[in-house]
Amino acid sequence: MKMLVPILCAIASVGFGLSLWESFVVAPPAQGIYFSQKIFYYHVPHAIWLFGAVFVAGVASAGYLWKRKPAWDDVASAATEVAVAFGAVVLLTGSFWAKAAWDKWWTWEPRLTMSLLLWLILVGCVLIRKFAGASADRIAAGMTIFGAAGVPFIYTMVGSDQHPKSGTEGVAMNLDPAMKPAFYYSMVTFLIWFIVLLLVRLAGTRAEREMRELRERGMDLGILE
Repeated sequence: MKMLVPILCAIASVGFGLSLWESFVVAPPAQGIYFSQKIFYYHVPHAIWLFGAVFVAGVASAGYLWKRKPAWDDVASAATEVAVAFGAVVLLTGSFWAKAAWDKWWTWEPRLTMSLLLWLILVGCVLIRKFAGASADRIAAGMTIFGAAGVPFIYTMVGSDQHPKSGTEGVAMNLDPAMKPAFYYSMVTFLIWFIVLLLVRLAGTRAEREMRELRERGMDLGILE
C-alpha cells in the first residue's frame, strides 16, 4: 500500500503527457475552434470526476450519520476536499472555454449557476469542519448530502443555447473518432489523480483525527492542558 500512491502518480504523469500530446497535437479542432476545443479535454473529465467525488462524499456522509463511525466521516471529509479542488478546475476552465468560444466569461444559466452553488456548498463544508466545533462533522455531513442531491439535476439540466446540452447522450459518443483518444486519455488520467488525491487526503484526515483523539485523552488524564 505504501507504494500505491507513487505508482499511481507515475502512471498519471505518463497519462498526462499522452493527453497533452493527443489533445494539442493529434486531435483536430472542432469547427475551426482551437483553444476552447482543447480546454474540453480537461474541463469535461474534471466535471465528471467532480460528480464522482461528490457521490463518494455523499454516500460516506450518509453512512456516518447512520452508523456514526469515524471512518465514514474520514472518507466524506477527504472526498469533499477533492471535490472542492476538482470543482475549482471545472469553474476556471469553463470560464476560459466560454470566453474563447462565446466571448463571455460567465452567464447565469441554470446549469452554471447550480454548479457554482454546488462548489460553494462544498467549500462551506470544508470551512465548517475547520471552525464549527464539536458538531462540525454532523453539520458538514448534512450539507454534503444536500449538495450531492443536486448533482443529478446539474447533470441532466439543459443549459442555454450557448452551453452544451445534457451529458446523458454520452459525451464520447458524439465526438469525432480522431478526438476520442485524447478524451479517453484525459478521463483515465484524471481518474487516477482523483484516486491519488483521495488516498492522500484520507490518510491525512485519519492522522488528524487520531491526533485529536490522543490530545483529548491526554487532557482527560491531565497530561496535556
